[in-house]
Amino acid sequence: MDYGIFQPIQIAAIIALNGPYDCVREIVDVYRQRRDTLIHGLGRIGWSIEKPKGTMFVWAKIPERFSAMGSVEFSKLLIREARVAVSPGIGFGQYGEGYVRFALVENKHRINQAVRGIKKLLQER
Repeated sequence: MDYGIFQPIQIAAIIALNGPYDCVREIVDVYRQRRDTLIHGLGRIGWSIEKPKGTMFVWAKIPERFSAMGSVEFSKLLIREARVAVSPGIGFGQYGEGYVRFALVENKHRINQAVRGIKKLLQER
């Protein structure tokens, strides 16, 4: 007996790897724009974050004045008061504590909306 990946999926992978990469460049550009929108927006409101080089996520160290809350409580605060959902870093292991993870799944308009919500939260507290 043996097992393996379903053959049509293998064939599709071969075609994708040998085909044109235009769509890959387009997707990379979309994520780059989203990343830059988030990083620059948060930087303007005082939350400086290192720009990742290649990912659809942004890991952000919790601002110092909120760090004692931990990543779970800070994530709850963001969703409750800023209407922004992030993943608490602790969910990715002990070294994730003190960070939250933004997923770059929304368009630039929604990212700017999230930044405005976070700005309001940071100014009020």
